[in-house]
Amino acid sequence: MTTENSLRRTRIVATLGPATDAPGMLEKILVAGVDIVRLNLSHGQPQDHRMRAAAVRELAQKLGREVGVLADLQGPKIRIETFANGPVELKVGDPFVLDCSPDAPPGDATRVGVSYYGLPGDVSPGDVLLLDDGLIALKVERVAGQEIHCRVLVGGRLSNRKGLNRQGGGLSVNALSDKDRADIKLAAEIGADFLAVSFVRTAADMHEARRLLHEAGGNASLVSKIERADAIPVLGEIIDASDVVMVARGDLGVEIGDAELPGLQKKIIRETVARNRAVITATQMLQSMVRSPIPTRAEVLDVANAVIDGTDAVMLSEETAAGAHPDLAVAAMARICLGAERQFEPKEDLTAAGHRLDRTDQAIARAAMLLANAIGVRAIVALTESGATAQWLSRYRSAVPIYGLSPFAEARRRMLVLRDVQPVAYRNAGETMAAATRGAIALLFSQGRLAEGDRVIVTHGDRVGQGGGTNTLKLLSVGASGEVESLRDL
Repeated sequence: MTTENSLRRTRIVATLGPATDAPGMLEKILVAGVDIVRLNLSHGQPQDHRMRAAAVRELAQKLGREVGVLADLQGPKIRIETFANGPVELKVGDPFVLDCSPDAPPGDATRVGVSYYGLPGDVSPGDVLLLDDGLIALKVERVAGQEIHCRVLVGGRLSNRKGLNRQGGGLSVNALSDKDRADIKLAAEIGADFLAVSFVRTAADMHEARRLLHEAGGNASLVSKIERADAIPVLGEIIDASDVVMVARGDLGVEIGDAELPGLQKKIIRETVARNRAVITATQMLQSMVRSPIPTRAEVLDVANAVIDGTDAVMLSEETAAGAHPDLAVAAMARICLGAERQFEPKEDLTAAGHRLDRTDQAIARAAMLLANAIGVRAIVALTESGATAQWLSRYRSAVPIYGLSPFAEARRRMLVLRDVQPVAYRNAGETMAAATRGAIALLFSQGRLAEGDRVIVTHGDRVGQGGGTNTLKLLSVGASGEVESLRDL
């Protein structure tokens, strides 16, 4: 039977952590509406992630639904090292040295070590370096060997292992660290459905991650996290090399500046959808709910605007991983998405050359949406092996729900990131396409997703069980008891 969450079009990603390890909390957040759980590989041990992934799979089976697993690589985030006697207070105008040598001593109020030894080669006098997500700013005055001599522009309290960015980007550190390479093997081992690559700079970073994942035996969809200013000039190439794109607003906002972030978020969402990829909007979406049981009005508007702009998914980070109310945060996110979706008005001209058509199933998807919008149908039903047809259908933002029917659990879980798509388990091996179509309509009728008198569009290939072969579109009518009353004979 359909539920409020099953009618929600925008997907919810939630990060697991100590807060969701509390007895019963994982089940609560799944019931509240989580579609994909995120394992943040920056924290915890491999065994922690194995246990959480196994718990998710077990609970998903118990609840009778699909839940995806996203493994998020730490990436080469540049951090300062530690202080000898705890946090220090930096004052405006004070000198401060960043020591990028491997044997840098513990820091004090005048200097601290840095994890990236190549930083002196990436900066010049006049550059602004941002610490702790931009809360502290240093201006580079000179570079002497492995030491970067700075002046404090914006002061504050600075503690161990805080992040470091260069305003405007331009740091040359590689996207995949040694830890990431080990964690790619871990992601393959636990059967992650999605693998997120942090601090992507070029399409080559994604190609390398995909190669390493395949060598490890993994088949996850690759997520490129756009959080570097360097990625913006080559955004289209990165999108094409990815399966999913994440607007990672934390470090991205630090590098490009808060004022530029809203417009860039809209651009990334728009271009990702136009290039037939899925997009996740992330970072501090309901940050106040780390402690508060309700979101602020500004946070509600932030989430709603991302939904109205067309994002496929929204993500919770600290709110669920370490917050006081993980289940309430998910429930609030679901409620906001549903409200925003009621205000969403598709304006796209499907006849315009907006989406690229490189494959037959993409052309079938566009034709299906044109027909659906022209005559009005209750749903589009995609009989799909890999989920690709459902993906192409979902790129055309419409009011028509899409049911992606696949016999493969991996394909159904990968569809969970797609807006407007509801994955449904359906095994049709050995049947004719006519019988498979009748069975699919009957199944959706029995689940309460279709009713007598509904008109539906069905897409499929010529042969049952053949992946990547969608080349057929049918317009059908649902009769009593869910049998098909075709507008033309099957």
